[in-house]
Amino acid sequence: MSLGLEGRVAVVTGAGHGIGCETALALAQRGAKVLVNDYGGGASAAKPGSNGVATAMVDEIAALGGEAVADATAVGTAEAS
Repeated sequence: MSLGLEGRVAVVTGAGHGIGCETALALAQRGAKVLVNDYGGGASAAKPGSNGVATAMVDEIAALGGEAVADATAVGTAEAS
């Protein structure tokens, strides 16, 4: 069975570190275009940081030949929508 994801788009929240980072890389390696969402703040941060964390992940994916876009929108609360 093929796990190719060419032509698909994946949105990965918390993609700057840990499991989110590994998930974004795995999806990109299988051909998905990835929206890397990470607002750059910690779990207890009152305010978002910057898109630097997401951008660094996008750069890593691009270096491996994948396609990705950085997004620093905080999505963890109802107020974020």
